[in-house]
Amino acid sequence: MASGNSREITTSQVGVHDKLDELVTKYRTSENKRPVSEHTQRAFDEVNDWLEGYDGEIILDSCCGVGESTANLAQANPRARIIGIDKSALRVDKHEHYRAQQNNYRVIRADVNDFWRLVQQSSWKVTQHFLLYPNPYPKKTQVQKRWHGSAAMVDLMAITPNIEVRSNWLIYLMEFAQAAKHYGLISDLKEVTGEFHMTPFERKYRASGQACWQLNCRSEED
Repeated sequence: MASGNSREITTSQVGVHDKLDELVTKYRTSENKRPVSEHTQRAFDEVNDWLEGYDGEIILDSCCGVGESTANLAQANPRARIIGIDKSALRVDKHEHYRAQQNNYRVIRADVNDFWRLVQQSSWKVTQHFLLYPNPYPKKTQVQKRWHGSAAMVDLMAITPNIEVRSNWLIYLMEFAQAAKHYGLISDLKEVTGEFHMTPFERKYRASGQACWQLNCRSEED
């Protein structure tokens, strides 16, 4: 019996958005001239200083919320450096409740649109990128607010081909896989199972009886 009270996503969109391919193609051939915000530049510079002299694997946890997933990734990958990013100071400030005993990670406040561009311009060795339960913007008119339907997808794809996205809205992941295919990536989609939960959202959705899904992208050459 479900013990949560999270409402399921409601939308008039019944499949992959009919404008998705057009949007992905448009942004791939456009130059992103959006200026980088000052607070994100400062956050990037601070993390870059933390990585000074480090030549190992880097894992990004974008839209990390309170950073529970970042702490989980740090525990599971003790030899890597993990960076959790979220735009909300309120959520980032709550991370102390979830903090792990690892010293191999940071949770920072930054705009991922800008942070991704700075990362792809850097020499960071990002080996994996997690997008766990991003805002799905489920209204059909909101497709350009979804990462795969926005200008940010270009920078996201340039960072690493190894991307894991989770959502309780299957269409979101179907769209992401289709957009990633434009960049030469292949994807595997499966339902999240087991009792371990990566994020508070995952715990809440599954406790409410909702299915959660996991999309793993990789290069066709792998």
